[in-house]
Amino acid sequence: MIVFLNIGSNCGDRRAFIDRAVELLRLELPGVYAVSEAMESEPWGFESPNRFVNVGVGVRTVREYDPLELLDITQRVQGEIDDAPHRDAAGGYVDRAIDIDIIMVDDVRMDTPRLTLPHPRMREREFVMLPLMENMRQLGL
Repeated sequence: MIVFLNIGSNCGDRRAFIDRAVELLRLELPGVYAVSEAMESEPWGFESPNRFVNVGVGVRTVREYDPLELLDITQRVQGEIDDAPHRDAAGGYVDRAIDIDIIMVDDVRMDTPRLTLPHPRMREREFVMLPLMENMRQLGL
């Protein structure tokens, strides 16, 4: 099974938060990891003076996972780093220490209240697509 994630941070020690997320993911989601170069971008979907750092992570897992189990894992990792909400009271995005999005899981297509795969806005986001393509190359896809 191959899982593609995008990890971002736009406050605090952004690189340290991302590195910690990858470290925790390696413990929770064993496999062969491909981690893209970091890229900076403006916040997407909200205004903030704080730029994001994003990396793509591709994982060839050692076993199969249900996509919702993967979501639970990524949310647990996020919570271990920073348990602040990612949205304000009105539902808008806010600055965050860590954000982990599941971009794709093999050829799974699903649309549930908790998770849509592939990620519905991935093609609109260069900070997702460029690291994703790098991860695919790293994994020989």
